[in-house]
Amino acid sequence: MPEVTRSFRTCLGLISAAPLLLAACSGGSDGGDGPAPTPTPANRAPAFTSSPAISVDENATGTLYTFAVSDPDGDTVSVSVVPGGDEAAFNIDTTARTISAATPLDFEAPADANADNVYNITLEATDPGGLTARLELAITVDDVVEGMTVARVGTGFTQPLYLAGLPGTSQVVVLEKAGHIRVLDPATGVIDAVDFLDISGETSAAGEGGLLGLAFSPDFASDRTFYINMTNNSGDTEIRRYQMFSGSLTQADPATADVILTFDQPQANHNAGWIGFAPDGLLVVPTGDGGGAGDPNGYAQNPNSLLGKILRIDVTGDDFPADDARDYAIPSGNAFTGASGRPEIFALGVRNPFRCSFDEVSGDLFIGDVGQGAVEEVDRLSMSDAGTNFGWNIQEGTQDYNGADRAGLVDPVIEYTHGSGMTQGQSITGGYVYRGNLELIKDHYIFADFVSNNVWAVPVDDLGPDRTVFGSEFLRINGSLRPETGTVESISSFGEDNDSNLYIVSILGDVFRIQADQP
Repeated sequence: MPEVTRSFRTCLGLISAAPLLLAACSGGSDGGDGPAPTPTPANRAPAFTSSPAISVDENATGTLYTFAVSDPDGDTVSVSVVPGGDEAAFNIDTTARTISAATPLDFEAPADANADNVYNITLEATDPGGLTARLELAITVDDVVEGMTVARVGTGFTQPLYLAGLPGTSQVVVLEKAGHIRVLDPATGVIDAVDFLDISGETSAAGEGGLLGLAFSPDFASDRTFYINMTNNSGDTEIRRYQMFSGSLTQADPATADVILTFDQPQANHNAGWIGFAPDGLLVVPTGDGGGAGDPNGYAQNPNSLLGKILRIDVTGDDFPADDARDYAIPSGNAFTGASGRPEIFALGVRNPFRCSFDEVSGDLFIGDVGQGAVEEVDRLSMSDAGTNFGWNIQEGTQDYNGADRAGLVDPVIEYTHGSGMTQGQSITGGYVYRGNLELIKDHYIFADFVSNNVWAVPVDDLGPDRTVFGSEFLRINGSLRPETGTVESISSFGEDNDSNLYIVSILGDVFRIQADQP
């Protein structure tokens, strides 16, 4: 039949030139001139559709993973285990397509080949035609820090970005991106019906702007004053001072607004946002580099720009009485004086220091600086080291960025690479050195990644000068952060109350508190 069909097609092409050949074209065919039969479709390989990487809590029981495989031709597919991995630690049912632990997986005594708590299993799917597909599965075991858990203590917020303890109370304030500050009672979950402050009409929340940071005066008990970092309707940064209504601890007087510092934001990203008082009472304002990939205008290394810097100012004085946009004094000991640079600058070379904190013991500033395209970092700054240069945009973390001379630059104390692994991420959320009562994380720096949702702990004693702690040394504590209600994800900030309890803020609207296991 194939030979007859080819002859038929050839003859049709010659009809106009040789009509008499038509008779030959029909010769040898019983079915007249009907269509050729449809060829049998080629066999197609099966494919795994389940995730190639999961994480499980140590000592978890029951089914840990269900693998899924499909075949585009609808064929029945068999699954087998390819030897050579860590499959001996598991019961693998290739019929039910489930995986469970053969014995409890102990984080402190890993049984995988590399002893790194990442168990590798290779599965192979085969269809009746012999075509195959493989799944390289990685099962990461999370440490469950015994005696510690997390509880959702507030919900219903709209894009919350920060939390701080409200002085003189057991309550906390929660900042929402669009310009609301709300009062939460963590003991009950109740949010006050009346805002602490509403500046939504004066705030631009475009891009990475909004109401980004807050710091209560060290003398709040007497002066009832606090400061905020916000993006105004022109898209520029304002540091404002407010006072409370007389006799109230939960409502600020919007009429007392005083813009003490303002500067342009060239773009709608890299606004940073955190502000805080150093142990000596000076206000510290980290700033982003003005936005755009790679700091295109070189602001972070420019001593005459406030962008990409750590600023330090004295809010109790006013060295610029004729300038309404500079309502502060310059403390002694900053990095630049006179014509050599802006006197507000204490340190330089940061990209987007979105979340920072002071360690209450050392007094050092820990800076979570969001990276460009390769790494995320945490910098540590002693408030006696004016002029420290953390290197952006000459370097990104410990890596060269633009090829310039790196002499004199200070490397981060923490660095991790971009990716989706258990020690990776895309956007760091700086945290706190925990000094509370949970012994297992006490004296650890706790931080997270906004994109990968990983939460890590690193002993603060490991975060000294001339050393960078990389991802392989992180303690991932997600296994202890599984609340009964809600999910710890999209972490926009950590925060502390007045008793040094540590909170986690999710931009999705929830507030969680890390606490001791309930008996």
